[in-house]
Amino acid sequence: MSRSGSISPFYQSGKGLFPQEEKLAVERKQRSITIGLPKESRIGENRLSLTPEAVELLVANGHNVLVEKGAGIKVNYPDLAFSEVGATICTPAEAYKADIILKVSPPSLDEIELIPDGRMLISSFHQTPETESILRALQCKKITALSFELIKDVDECYPVVRSLSAIAGSTSILVAAEHLSNLHNGKGVMLGGITGISPTEVVIIGADTAGEYAAKAALGLGAMVKIFDASLKRLTEIQYRIGTRLYTSIFHPQVLEKALKSADVVIGTPVPDEDSFAPLIPESYIEKMKDGSVVIDLTVSMGGSFETTECRPFDKPSFVKHGVIHVCMPDITSRVARTASIALSNVFVPILLDIGQSAGSSAALKGNKGLRNGVYMYNGILTNVRMGQLYHMSATDINLLMAAF
Repeated sequence: MSRSGSISPFYQSGKGLFPQEEKLAVERKQRSITIGLPKESRIGENRLSLTPEAVELLVANGHNVLVEKGAGIKVNYPDLAFSEVGATICTPAEAYKADIILKVSPPSLDEIELIPDGRMLISSFHQTPETESILRALQCKKITALSFELIKDVDECYPVVRSLSAIAGSTSILVAAEHLSNLHNGKGVMLGGITGISPTEVVIIGADTAGEYAAKAALGLGAMVKIFDASLKRLTEIQYRIGTRLYTSIFHPQVLEKALKSADVVIGTPVPDEDSFAPLIPESYIEKMKDGSVVIDLTVSMGGSFETTECRPFDKPSFVKHGVIHVCMPDITSRVARTASIALSNVFVPILLDIGQSAGSSAALKGNKGLRNGVYMYNGILTNVRMGQLYHMSATDINLLMAAF
């Protein structure tokens, strides 16, 4: 007979004792993490990193989600929608104490003060006058910070940039249509074309994802579309995907200037992986455009595609210069915040589940090259060499830090 509290390696049957399989203790790899979803404080930022559906999936996998009270109001997600799927509605201070803080806009100095030492922060990253102060504040807190624009997927693409660029491209055509109409004191022209009336002309600078979706939306309305880009490869690919109705051209100054003279709408879009995201369109080209035409710059946060670009607040994004209506806002996808929030959730949920299945955030970064690419601060050590050069700060390659982990 076995002693009390011990487990016998045999089981008893009517014919005697027989050996049974040994049960080995298996360590559970899944780790519960706490995710904080604070309310966005920046004016004009209406997007949210996670939807209630995404929160439900995370909670079902054993994770805790802290949602600041009122965080989803601008996306028409009430607190009840989050609490019903298992999230905890909390104060701002509690949301920032989570293991992983998930934001859309970059953190402010006041928000960094609320983050305890050693936490992970995932957000966008914009170069602003206070960027250096933000980096040094993150260093003092030994925070691991990721820019979600730099995160790559298994195909070596940027999923967040690709999703938001697609939304921005389509939205830019809708915004252009508004400003061409009488709604915003435009010249009262319909974007597109109908039988018996010449179609409006749309010029797109950059054959990236945003440019492609802008072209598709404009062509769908019946406009005549011309795309300019420095890469013949990108022009060939976009021509193949969209079709022969699209006019494409390399950046020839005379050809570009002629196209802008007759254009009703000009859209500047970013091109990833290039130091100069889009060519600078000189002011002299803008001066020769038709009165009442519309310029929309999707590269405001990168410095702008046009010499006449001015970064404007979200509630007053447009102004008139040389008779041309300019629309310049850093985050045009905030105009369709719910769609943008769903797109962000689709990217963040697999990342958070991957971190939960690892032994910790450091293990997740070591095992996921694409996620590691988004890190610009690791435990208070700056890992982005370009940022270090811009702000005169020492930087260490994240791969070297991972090798020592």
